[in-house]
Amino acid sequence: MTKLIALIVLLAAGGGAAWWFGIHNGKADVKYRFGKVEKGDLRISVTATGTVQPFLLVQVGTQVTGTIQKLMVDFNSKVKANEVVAQIDPAPFQAKVDQDKANVAKAQSDVVRVKAMLIQAEKELARSRELQKKELISPSDLDTAIATYDSLAAQVKVAEASVVQAQAVLESSTVNLRYTTIVSPIDGIVISRNVDVGQTVAASLSAPTIYVIADAMKKIQVQASVAEADIGRIKEDMDVTFTVDAHRSDTFKGKVAQIRLSPTTVQNVVTYTVMINADNPDGKLLPGMTANVSFEIAQYGDVVKIPNAALRFTPPGVTVEAPVKEAPPKKDPPADGAAPRQGGGKNRERRSAGRVWVLGPDGAPTPVQVSIDATDGAYTRMLKGELAEGQEVLIGVVAEGSDPMTNPFAPSRGGGGRGR
Repeated sequence: MTKLIALIVLLAAGGGAAWWFGIHNGKADVKYRFGKVEKGDLRISVTATGTVQPFLLVQVGTQVTGTIQKLMVDFNSKVKANEVVAQIDPAPFQAKVDQDKANVAKAQSDVVRVKAMLIQAEKELARSRELQKKELISPSDLDTAIATYDSLAAQVKVAEASVVQAQAVLESSTVNLRYTTIVSPIDGIVISRNVDVGQTVAASLSAPTIYVIADAMKKIQVQASVAEADIGRIKEDMDVTFTVDAHRSDTFKGKVAQIRLSPTTVQNVVTYTVMINADNPDGKLLPGMTANVSFEIAQYGDVVKIPNAALRFTPPGVTVEAPVKEAPPKKDPPADGAAPRQGGGKNRERRSAGRVWVLGPDGAPTPVQVSIDATDGAYTRMLKGELAEGQEVLIGVVAEGSDPMTNPFAPSRGGGGRGR
């Protein structure tokens, strides 16, 4: 009995193994995935990422060392040009001004004193000359009177120079006193405050930043990084659209304002900075937002376009020669009467030959030769070819029994035949 049970188990195991290998060694019928030839607009663009920036960003600092006495504005405060935004304790600076004023007064009084002495010396010199003519004094006495006069005349000039010097010192201390009152240089919004009341700020080679003030942000700039492979297609005044993550449903428009020639290299990747000007009337765009930028290179209207997946697909088991590329024409005529609307840049796409596959009357894949040029990455414009709008083309295969939901392009359909 035990041997009989063991035999039955072995037979069952063998049958199961035979069934398993039979299923998995057999070829499943080919099912194809389909895309459609469409007619519509084809937009050629270059994408990049960038950062939203104010047109004008000012760092407001201090030119004197002192203690912050008052802060008149804070984050997000709107300020006007020349509005007082902070006050440094003016007491030591006022004391210095008062001292320098006293020094000016002293220097001026010295001028008056020395001039009086000079007048007296001038009179003494005149008397000495008269007495010398009458030989009532010796020549040495006259020489002494002349030396005294010349010395006092020089002292007058020194005293007058001291007045100028004292006035310059007073002007400098007055300017420093004025610097204790910090004003906004522009109309704008405070986006950063870096100090608190009571904090000591020290003026040095680089002035410490108290506030960062941006302009009113009615207009903004986007600083985009464009790959070196695409920078040749970007031109000034080119139309640009961009989105930001904070307002995904909104598309913002702008124009290329500047292409900076200095490259940036990070890990052997070379990019160029492109500045984009855009309006911001609703204030939705804030400094530092990441912008997903699209440069409009060209736009073709009402053209026949083929899914790129169809141009890449070859049915399994089919061996074909690569299509021969066509020479680029001197001037690319528009297809079906559709003229490209240039967005400021020249479309670099060239005409070439391609091949797509459709199902023939017998259910087998049949090649169709096409002439193509511009592509947006998902669709390619067809210039010539035996394809019509709405016609289905093969874009992939699905083995029978696989989950059709894994197809990201189109629902699977029965192919009706195998690849030849």
